[in-house]
Amino acid sequence: MMTKGQLEAKICEIISKFEIEYMGRGPKVIKSYILGDMIIVRLSGFLSPSEQKLTDNPQGIELFKKVRTSLFEGGRGYLETLLKEVIDVAIVSTHSDISTKTGEKVIAITVDKNLEELIKSK
Repeated sequence: MMTKGQLEAKICEIISKFEIEYMGRGPKVIKSYILGDMIIVRLSGFLSPSEQKLTDNPQGIELFKKVRTSLFEGGRGYLETLLKEVIDVAIVSTHSDISTKTGEKVIAITVDKNLEELIKSK
């Protein structure tokens, strides 16, 4: 069984793979945190120069968020399949949002068991 740190690192690898293969571009920095029955993933440096330029005005921000949300929703099943291979618990829900101000993306995943407790018990 992996340690909490090893599992968090593996989750980062999976999210990076998803971002590159499905979304088209990977982040410069990615960190994941296991908190009970939640996984929080924080990505930064993944906006392309054209996406950064698009978010310079309110209409561009709205368009960018709609497109990115739609893409993420379309790939949610693929992401959850990748994650299930590693975390071996059922995924309850997956959420994502992007700050166009900081260029940071946060993904929150809830699962049906307390991952911290599972790691400790093995």
